[in-house]
Amino acid sequence: MNRIFGSKPSGPKPTLSGAITNIDTRIASIDTKLKALNGELSAYQEKLSKLREGPGKQAIKQKALKVLQRRKAYEAEKEKLEGQVWNMEQASSMQDNLKNVMTQVDAMKTTKKELQKQYGKIDIDKIEQLQDEMADLMDVGNEIQESLARSYDIPDEVDEAELDAELEALGMEQELEMEMGGAVPGFLQDEVMPEFVDEPPQTEDKVKEAAG
Repeated sequence: MNRIFGSKPSGPKPTLSGAITNIDTRIASIDTKLKALNGELSAYQEKLSKLREGPGKQAIKQKALKVLQRRKAYEAEKEKLEGQVWNMEQASSMQDNLKNVMTQVDAMKTTKKELQKQYGKIDIDKIEQLQDEMADLMDVGNEIQESLARSYDIPDEVDEAELDAELEALGMEQELEMEMGGAVPGFLQDEVMPEFVDEPPQTEDKVKEAAG
């Protein structure tokens, strides 16, 4: 079978970039030929401008016409090849875009799996319970702060009227004690000397004499 139909090629498969390179090479070859044909036409034009009408001039015209026909054929072939290159470049661009899209899709699939794996470890009920417990702890903390900041039962400031009333009441109590017992209140009595002191305290006059 291989002898009839030939063996299957074992080389690498053709690619768009390889095909574009081959066609560009052919276009470059055609450009070289067109340049040579344009040179021939210029030479024929120069000869025709110097010749008079006659068989010789007609022969050169025929040669120039053949060169012109060849140039048009090459130009038409070049135009077709350039169209093919354009189409293949567009296809190659679409292929590259498709590869980029597939890469993005694969990356998104991988990211999705990772997110599902991570979020699967999270229990929403536990998070809500934790939030409730944190709120309760915040309330307890606020109550503790309010309790520590509470002032003790310190009496309010006493105004002058209340002070006068207290002093007047104290004076009346002292007078009542004097009338009832004749005793002088303890805080108004003279200081009693302790038994271990031998000499009585000196008066103000004796202190002045000792100093003089």
